[in-house]
Amino acid sequence: MESIISKNVILVTGGTGLVGYGIREYVNSKPDLLQWGEWIFLGSEYDLRSSEQTAKCFEKYQPTHVIHLAAKVGGLFINMTHKVEFWRDNMLINDNVMEYCRIHHVKKLVSFLSTCIFPDNTTYPIDETMVHRGPPHSSNAGYAYAKRMIDVMNHCYNEQYGCQFTSVIPTNIYGPNDNYSLESGHVIPSLIHKCYLALHENKPFVVKGSGRPLRQFIYNLDLAKLVVWTLLEYDQIEPLILSVDEADEICISDVAHLIARGMGMPESNIIMDTNFADGQFRKTASNRKLRQLLPDFQFTPIEEAIKSSCQWFIQHYNEVRK
Repeated sequence: MESIISKNVILVTGGTGLVGYGIREYVNSKPDLLQWGEWIFLGSEYDLRSSEQTAKCFEKYQPTHVIHLAAKVGGLFINMTHKVEFWRDNMLINDNVMEYCRIHHVKKLVSFLSTCIFPDNTTYPIDETMVHRGPPHSSNAGYAYAKRMIDVMNHCYNEQYGCQFTSVIPTNIYGPNDNYSLESGHVIPSLIHKCYLALHENKPFVVKGSGRPLRQFIYNLDLAKLVVWTLLEYDQIEPLILSVDEADEICISDVAHLIARGMGMPESNIIMDTNFADGQFRKTASNRKLRQLLPDFQFTPIEEAIKSSCQWFIQHYNEVRK
């Protein structure tokens, strides 16, 4: 870490959401990180789609480092029906954050990508070299292409201005403080909320789709440790996949059963509704590069993490985003 610690200001855009919550919990548990700099977790105080609002944000906080989480996000079905909004909003946000990082001479910018940016027709496992090798799945084209452009511009800013801009590609994130919306939330938080309602209304736990698609899920408290490490130690412009191992890939049906157990619902009450589309069948990602850099990192077992996530949701039901 730098010897002059008082000058560091780490701005976390979108810092009040799922990943920001994890980073805050991790930073608050590490006195050395609190001493290294002042951590600003930005919520919705500024509309980062606006150049003027973004300028005011950077002028106020004068960040030396930025973790860029802010984005327009949503689940499969809202991505399918609002592609233009997902493209335009995310392009505006990313362009403004990058340009003001340049203007303010930010030492390091770490932006978030997504595994949905990878080509739909590809070989598996996917890795960091494959980001631009074909179109993404059509279901989330607007969001995926906007996220891909972060990688393109990271290289452009580095080549033209010498900016230390990089990105990480997490697999599906879940954990405390997620968005539990039944319509726009991602798969695990939406299913946690749906299971909770089914349990309290004495109804079946209905899961949209066949349950066969495979995904790798990463617990937000694990991801937080990896993101902070990336900010401090990772010096490449090329993106870095942050994922559990390939052996930890799990189907949606099994996830639903883990949630039912975590909620205390009989697993016999689960119904897979095959009238709904499944979306992309698999997105298996290789974390080989991460394992070469951090071979001993221990991920929280998904059974333990989902149970903890369910209990957190129950305890905070009246205040969560839903």
